[in-house]
Amino acid sequence: PGKKVLIVYAHQEPKSFNGSLLKIAVEELTKQGCSVTVSDLYAMQFEPRATRNDIVGHLHNSEEFNYGVETWEAYKRGGLSKDLIEEQRKVQEADLLIFQFPLFWFNMPAILKGWMDRVLVQGFAYDLSKSYDGGLLQDKLSLFSFTTGGTKERFAKRGDVRYLLWPMQHGIMHFCGVKVLEPHICYAPAHASEEKRKEMLAAWTQRLKTLWKEEPIDCSPEWYFK
Repeated sequence: PGKKVLIVYAHQEPKSFNGSLLKIAVEELTKQGCSVTVSDLYAMQFEPRATRNDIVGHLHNSEEFNYGVETWEAYKRGGLSKDLIEEQRKVQEADLLIFQFPLFWFNMPAILKGWMDRVLVQGFAYDLSKSYDGGLLQDKLSLFSFTTGGTKERFAKRGDVRYLLWPMQHGIMHFCGVKVLEPHICYAPAHASEEKRKEMLAAWTQRLKTLWKEEPIDCSPEWYFK
């Protein structure tokens, strides 16, 4: 009770399977007494591109634009654009970050990647001397919940799905100091029977009931590549 959850949601259609997973998470976590905030990226028309517009006012170096340097300097003086300050506030307040999305090309959709690129700037999410277990967003949990187009068997033929999680979970979340819970993967809901889809939704509801008792994964290369 009293925990704060931010769900960053990347799907265009509320009636989609991802939409159902989002609805369940909001209902179940609210029922537990958590306060739940949703960043619905498509509905917000979130800008995925990292550009000069993310800096309000003067540039640190107007001769040559370097996004990483400029956003770091802007963060320090409170000069980031309003939408970024708002998302950073949501992240700062959250105990748990849930990312809900369909897998596109073995990766997260561009709009969600753009959220990562723009929101998790140096100074806010990490510092080069403070990363991984020493990252700036310690004491937070994250969970990647996504759907796939292919079945579990098809993924198994091509190598473990965990390989895909390395850049997302380890390269972004763990780098920023965030602890990572086991991912929640719903394989090929579009090709599953109505009954199977109901089972998948029930499994998500069930998992959310005991989520706060879970231990984070061991964020070592062995977990991903064993």
